[in-house]
Amino acid sequence: MKKLSCASFFAGVGGIDKGFEKTNHFKTIYANEFDPYPCETFDLNFDIKSDCRDIHIIEADEIPDFDVLLAGFPCQAFSIAGYRKGFEDEKGRGTLFFELIRIIKIKKPSIVFLENVKNLVSHDNGNTFRVILEELEKEGYSVKYQVLNAMEYGNIPQNRERIYIVGFKDKEVYKNFEFPHPLQLTKNLEDIIDFDSKLDDKYYYTEGKYKGDIYEKLVEAMDDDRAVYQWRRHYVRKNKSGVVPTLTANQGEGGHNVCLVKTKYGIRKMTPHECFNTQGFDKDFKLPTKQSESRLYKQAGNSVCVSVIKRIAEKIVEAIEATKD
Repeated sequence: MKKLSCASFFAGVGGIDKGFEKTNHFKTIYANEFDPYPCETFDLNFDIKSDCRDIHIIEADEIPDFDVLLAGFPCQAFSIAGYRKGFEDEKGRGTLFFELIRIIKIKKPSIVFLENVKNLVSHDNGNTFRVILEELEKEGYSVKYQVLNAMEYGNIPQNRERIYIVGFKDKEVYKNFEFPHPLQLTKNLEDIIDFDSKLDDKYYYTEGKYKGDIYEKLVEAMDDDRAVYQWRRHYVRKNKSGVVPTLTANQGEGGHNVCLVKTKYGIRKMTPHECFNTQGFDKDFKLPTKQSESRLYKQAGNSVCVSVIKRIAEKIVEAIEATKD
C-alpha cells in the first residue's frame, strides 16, 4: 500500500510519529506542539520542522491535507496523578480535545489515532470518555479502544498503562482492525539501563548531597543491583516486577518520582536517555545538548511507548490491506 500521510498534534518529541513511521507505511508531514522544548527535540529527529504555535490559532486550511490524525492530547486533566478535572480543567487542557474535533471536521482524515491515560475511561463516571466517543462518531468514525501496558504489549520493561483509541471512516477497515495480542517480555532492565559504566557524578547520590538522611535510607534499602527503586518522600520503594515504574513528567526533578538504580559505582538516578530507552526510543534518538536535564526528563515522561504504537500501527496496516483483498 502507498504510504499514508500523518498530521500529529500535541506531538511532543514525536513518539507516536516514530511508532507509525517504523512500519514504513506512514509518514508525518505536519506536527504541532506548543512547548518549544519538545519542539526542539522533535526537529532534531525528523526531516520536517514542527509548528510550535498554540493549536487555538492554527486554521485548518494552514495544515496540509493528510490521511491519519495522530494525537496524544494533554492528559494531566484526566490523570490519577493530577486533579482529574477533565473538561473542567481551569488551564483549558481538557478542552483541547475539541480543537482536534475542529480540525477533524474540516480535514476529514480517514483514520484518527488518540492516546491518553487509562483513567480517561473512568473519569467523571465515564462521561468524559462518552463525550469523546460521541464526538468522533458524529464525524463519521467507527471507534475501537483498549488499555495496553507497555510491558505486556511493547516488550519494554516499563509498567505503563495507556488507552489507545482508533477511529476509522471506512467501516470495513474498522471491522478488520483488532488491537495486538500480548507479547512475552524478553527485554530486561540491562537492555535500557547501563549498570556497568561510570557516568557523570551529577547522577549519583552521595552522603551529604541531599538534605536529611535520604542517602542513608537508600543505602540501607537498595540491596538489589538489578532493580529499580524510587524515593517516596519518606521511604524507599522497590519495583518488585523487575521493570521500571511508570515514568512521569516530573521524573528527575526530585520529589518522589525519581527512578534509582544501584551500580558498582554507587546509587544513581536514571539518565534522560535511559528514560527515553524506557519508552522504546532507539538508542540513537537525539537529545538537545543545551536543554536542562529536567526538561529532557519531562519530555520522556510525557511521551509514549514507541514499540506499543508501532504494533498498533502495524495492525492498522493489516486491516487496510485485508480490506483490499
